Amino acid sequence: MPNVHDIALEIVAREGGFVNDPADPGGATNHGVTIGSLRALARDVTQDGHVDVADVRALTRDDAVEIFLSQYFDRPGLSRLPESIQPSVFDMYVNAGMMAVKLLQRVLKASGYPLRDDGQIGPATLSAARAEAAKGAQSLIDRYGIARREFYYTLADARPASRKYACRRDGDKGGWITRAESFISPALCLTQVQHQARVAAWTK
Repeated sequence: MPNVHDIALEIVAREGGFVNDPADPGGATNHGVTIGSLRALARDVTQDGHVDVADVRALTRDDAVEIFLSQYFDRPGLSRLPESIQPSVFDMYVNAGMMAVKLLQRVLKASGYPLRDDGQIGPATLSAARAEAAKGAQSLIDRYGIARREFYYTLADARPASRKYACRRDGDKGGWITRAESFISPALCLTQVQHQARVAAWTK
């Protein structure tokens, strides 16, 4: 099984430190943990009786790793998935919550499994994921990563304020896209030309 603690550390490193971007629907964020998450967990980091931006700013890397492991890996039951697909689903769960599991269910449905994309890892989802991983673990990883990449592009299509996360100012791939592609086979990553063609409509 992958060392999920190391995966969590990589996520923290990738997310970076404190930001409070008005264009980010998640609000104030530190090490990838949003103010909404802290409030939902009633995590009063500063112990001043309420959870606000100061608590987000005070969050440590170790705090973030613990939250990711307990809330985004253990709680949704990602450890029950095939080991090969856990890293990418875990990484997306931190980024997009239950949508990470819904996307996996959609990938599996496209392969013929009669699933509901409800975001819950139940017996049918587990059976389908294990069967597909047994057929070819890398194939499942790649299909999930490609679907994840397109999910981000589509999200940015619909929400112009989010486009900077999918496409940098210089036209290169944004963090959302490079993050999704970091889990798939290099040959399936979009070229710069392909990426620019995908986002061309955003500048019209």
